[in-house]
Formats: sequence, structure tokens, C-alpha cells
Amino acid sequence: MKHVLDELERRRDEARLGGGLKRIEAQHNRGKLTARERIDLLMDENSFEEFDMYIEHRCTDFGMEKQKTPGDGVVTGWGTINGRVVYVFAKDFTVFGGSLSETHAKKITKIQDMALQNRAPIIGLFDAGGARIQEGVAALGGYGEVFLRNVLSSGVIPQISVIMGPCAGGDVYSPAMTDFIFMVKDTSYMFVTGPDVVKTVTNETVTAEELGGAKVHTSKSSIADNAYENDVEVLLQMRRLMDFLPSNNQAGVPKLPTQDSPDRTDKSLDTLIPDNPNKPYDIKELIHKVVDEGDFFEIQPSFAKNIVVGFGRMEGHTVGIVANQPLVLAGVLDSDASRKAARFVRFCDCFEIPIITFVDVPGFLPGTAQEYGGLIKHGAKLLFAYSEATVPKVTVITRKAYGGAYDVMSSKHIRADVNYAWPTAEIAVMGAKGAVEILYRSELGDPEKIAARIKEYQDRFANPFVAAERGYIDEVINPASTRRRLCRALNMLRNKRVENPWKKHDNIPL
Repeated sequence: MKHVLDELERRRDEARLGGGLKRIEAQHNRGKLTARERIDLLMDENSFEEFDMYIEHRCTDFGMEKQKTPGDGVVTGWGTINGRVVYVFAKDFTVFGGSLSETHAKKITKIQDMALQNRAPIIGLFDAGGARIQEGVAALGGYGEVFLRNVLSSGVIPQISVIMGPCAGGDVYSPAMTDFIFMVKDTSYMFVTGPDVVKTVTNETVTAEELGGAKVHTSKSSIADNAYENDVEVLLQMRRLMDFLPSNNQAGVPKLPTQDSPDRTDKSLDTLIPDNPNKPYDIKELIHKVVDEGDFFEIQPSFAKNIVVGFGRMEGHTVGIVANQPLVLAGVLDSDASRKAARFVRFCDCFEIPIITFVDVPGFLPGTAQEYGGLIKHGAKLLFAYSEATVPKVTVITRKAYGGAYDVMSSKHIRADVNYAWPTAEIAVMGAKGAVEILYRSELGDPEKIAARIKEYQDRFANPFVAAERGYIDEVINPASTRRRLCRALNMLRNKRVENPWKKHDNIPL
């Protein structure tokens, strides 16, 4: 028996070495951890159970039959994160550069199937050069199998992709279909075609970082949801994120113990809104002051900064938060902000996460660049997302809610459940100056008359009471009591059930 156990340990040791000590050292020299080191950091201590450790590829072309490594470039299995079951796969760059082969893909799809069948989240750690060229169409077929499972799992279980090295070619499409993508600064990048191909085809000279680095994808393309300094930080943040997410679309949001009283008030919120209606303030200050312990996990903080989205907790329960940011473009809605918020709202609705919306929006951004860029359709995405969402929705208008943007930002008219306003709220078709210039064009030559007309318009509409008179606002609340009101509203809505008309699926304006 001993010799059998010795053989088992020998095989395990061989598999755990991946591509060997030299390649592991090279990985460390690049500032990166190995696949198994990453999994050890991500999962609870001693909870990870590896599957298919001994699998090898079956390719015999180009001398590949002489190059075989147990595991074939990907580590797969399951474990727990803060006690909850999570499935994981991690590309091993030390073995064939983490490239995907037919058997490599089968390891991933096996874990994907298990995650879906057992209704548990799946996390993919990417560090690979794409398809294994020696295998040709067999590798491409493997990608297709992975992609199909990404689609079938979408909206059923959370899928998270962490880009921790190169991610090129077919490898980028699987992350693109998952719920969230996170990157590591300076050591990770994503692109469909690399710098050499770009140079050949378009004659552009570009580095990997300029083409698809973390800065590009977090601030320009919106592909990635955030980037972190190194492997350790991104993995610890993934553990934190998992505490906010449900295990599946029927499990309900997790609840964490909290010492933060639901009745807590904050007098500083009474002076958050400046006296000058055109002066900005930081909406994140409001978010941090109302959520449990000020703990807010922001999504896409570097893209479309005029809107803020992310996860917090109220009385221990996860909530999604969408908020206009007056510090950037006065909180106006543009194409990028609309797309960013729409995707987040749809994720929350998929997984039964209640949505809190803080509104301070002067309208949609005007101009040819926005109109030519499809602002109408992009703005409609956010309107569509809020309208179809059946989760509890609570809205707080803090200051401006002008024009169509008032309707779009989770108004009562598109099935928001509870709509509050601060006394500083202004709900109107547009700002007073613009309205007067249209209504009283014949008086524009008389500054005194125009000033009087502006004051008249402000007195009538620069308040929340006209909307409250019509039932569009449920209550005008004291800013200091916002947390208490939100907690009470969410508790009241805990058992909300709304069903949309049956359909195969909707046709959101993509």
C-alpha cells in the first residue's frame, strides 16, 4: 500500500509544479503569482479541492506528443469563500503559456456545468495567450463550448472574470460575457488581436499596455469594472465582492451581521446640498453616510464618473446603488453613463438585489457628439432597465430632476416603489433660466422682467411639492433621516412580487 501512496504523492507533486521551477520563477519575476498561489489566496484556507489534476492533452501534431504536463495549463476545482461554495478555474501561464487546448477547455466546461447545476458562483482567473495553435479547430471548438456555458449561466449564477496577465484572442470573449471583469495594473491586458497583428494590418504602432491595458479598459472602453495594484489586492477584493453577491438568482441576497443601527441619523446631510443650485457636491459622501458602516463597493469608478454605481448594505442586506454625481459634468446623463448604469441595474434585477437610486440630474448631455453617438438609444437602455426591473426600487431626489432624465432615473412612472425627495429637490421640465427664455422670448430684452420671470418659475417648480401634490413623490423627507427611511422602505418591500408579461426574452435597445 505504501508504494501506491508514494506514487500518488509523486504524481501530485509533479502536477503542482506546473511548467517547472524555472517557469514559476519567471512568473514571480514578472510580479505575478502562480495559478495555485492565486487560488490559495482567493479561497478559504484548506477549502480548495482540485479536479482533473492529471489530465493531459491528446494532440500529436507538431511534436506535441513529446510535450505533456499534468493539468494541461489550467487548475480547476471548488472551495469556499467566507464559508460559501464557489467554483474556480485558474489559467496556468507556466504550462504552454496557459493556452487553451481541447482537454484544457473540457476541464473548464466541467466546472462551469457543476457551478450551474449546483447554483453556485464561478470565478475565472485569466493569464493566457489564447488558443493553442498546434490544436487548430479542436481548440476553437473548446472555446465555443466555454462561451455557450457563459451564456446559459448568465442571470442564473454570478460569473466573475479576473484578468491577471495576458488575455488575447478567443480568451477575451468568455470574460466579456461574464458579469464583472477586474484587472491588475501593469501586468494584465486584453485584446482580440495583439500589437504585432495591429501593426501588420493597420500599420499602427502600439504597445500591449496602450492597446488593452488596465487603464484603457477601466477608463475608455468600459470593458473592465476596476483595476487593482497587484495579484494580492485583486484577489482580496474578490473575496470582499463575493460577500455582496447572492449564490444564484433564487437564493436571495446574503445578510451580514451589522452593529449599524437602522435608525441612525446624520445631521451633516442637512447641509450637504449647497445654497447655490449650480455648485457641485460629492454624492459619494451621501452613499457612505447611509449604507452600513460606510462600506461601498464601487463598480467602474474610472468610467463615466458622472454616474456612480456599486454595492452596499442596509441592515446587513445587499443593495445596489445608482447615483448621479454632481462633481462630474454636473451629474448629467450621457451615453456612457446610461450604458454603465443600465448594465448594473440589469445585474441587480437578475439576482434579486434591491436598487436605491439617488437623483441629482440636470438632464441629458446636449451636442452633436452625443446625438451622433446614439444618445437616444443609449439613454433608452437605462430607461428600459429600470422599467423592466421587478426588484424593490427606492428613489431619493436630492436636488435636480429635470426633463426626460427625471423619468429615466427610477421615477414613480416607471414602477419605482417608493420615491422620496429632499426639501432641496427641484422637479421640472428644465432649469428656470432655460424655461423662461423659451416661455418669455419676447421679454428677453428686459433683464428686470426676465429676472422676475425666473424667480416666478423657481418659486413654482424649484421644489418637490408640485410632484408630491400629484403623488409622484411619496414623501418629502429630512436629509438627516435618509438612512432610516431607506431601511424602513426596504423592509416594507422585502416580500415584493411583480411579474412582467410572459415573453421568450425582451429586446432591449442594444
